[in-house]
Amino acid sequence: MEDGVIRRYLPFSFLTPRSHFTRSMPRILAAMSGGVDSSLATALLVQQGYEVVGAYMKNWINEENVMGHCPWQEDIEDARAVADQLGIEFHVVNLMRDYREKVVKYLLEGYQQGITPNPDVMCNREMKFGVLWEWARDKGFDAIATGHYARREEVNGEASVFRGVDSNKDQSYFLAMLRPEQVNIARFPIGHLPKPEVRAEAARLGLKTAEKKDSQGICFIGEVRMEDFLRTFVEDNPGPIVDLQGKILGEHRGLHLYTLGQRKGLRVASNLYKQAYVAVAKRQDRNELVVAIERPDTPLLWARRCRISTLSSAAPQSFDITQPRTLHAQPRYRCPAASATYTPVEPGVSADLVFDEPQRALTPGQICGLYDGEQLLGGAVFEEIIYDS
Repeated sequence: MEDGVIRRYLPFSFLTPRSHFTRSMPRILAAMSGGVDSSLATALLVQQGYEVVGAYMKNWINEENVMGHCPWQEDIEDARAVADQLGIEFHVVNLMRDYREKVVKYLLEGYQQGITPNPDVMCNREMKFGVLWEWARDKGFDAIATGHYARREEVNGEASVFRGVDSNKDQSYFLAMLRPEQVNIARFPIGHLPKPEVRAEAARLGLKTAEKKDSQGICFIGEVRMEDFLRTFVEDNPGPIVDLQGKILGEHRGLHLYTLGQRKGLRVASNLYKQAYVAVAKRQDRNELVVAIERPDTPLLWARRCRISTLSSAAPQSFDITQPRTLHAQPRYRCPAASATYTPVEPGVSADLVFDEPQRALTPGQICGLYDGEQLLGGAVFEEIIYDS
């Protein structure tokens, strides 16, 4: 039921009786996606005695699955079923209009401008801990919990985000653009668990989603490829694929469909054994996609220096964005963080970042996560990549 409430309090062995709730305990809204991670996160909060209410963010409807499978109805039912098992209220919160304005518009405009945006990062800042939090705060909640593999800990009285203990699943990168006040109200109940233990505990508790397959799609459109989504909303604009010398090798379907560092799907053969082309540049003025054979010294593929902007500090006392320092920078999800020197250019707005070692396919528009060891300091957007001559 859209924007409705389900109230079914079923017996569940580990539940704290509702009569034991007191207002000294935070009232938490659990963002439930219908997957195992958010399901167990919600269950653990209930088990710990918090007053918990579940909510599904309704962000998108892929009518008639024209772009592929978008299982939002199934996800709602799975989230509702878990809430029923836990005996908690469940809401479906319609945020479709805000999502189009704050995330989808950002995504489409970014690709049309030739950069590579990150909708998952923006979803967290603008939606989960933005619009959804406003909805929750107005209804008297004290915090929002999600199923992110990250940890929230206090450092010198300051709430900070740390990497999840499961290095293979760590999702702190997607929280890089959170503001300090958002970190304050965030809760990550499963950040201390490896993924196998999450599934095992969900199964032990009998949660319906214990064996549900992880979603691999974009944060708001389910099992849909980014290429299919973009081609639905942005017209193809074919142009030449050229090598570093300007020789035409083929034709691309639109620069927005490619990202720097991409190997697959270029549809140009190198004719060299075990050597393939990789996208190294997008020339918007000529509508050219530039490719090169990937080697350790391929021009335009590797860089140490860049300008970052839209600076955000998730922990202001730990990361003064107006002061130079050394730190670790993570250029993309599942990319190791690397040592770098951070030097402010316009204090609080932009900075130069110089990596100790060359990095592959630094990409304008992408998010750069900034760390001090395991602690997330904040994040920024790659504005310009500077190549050594």
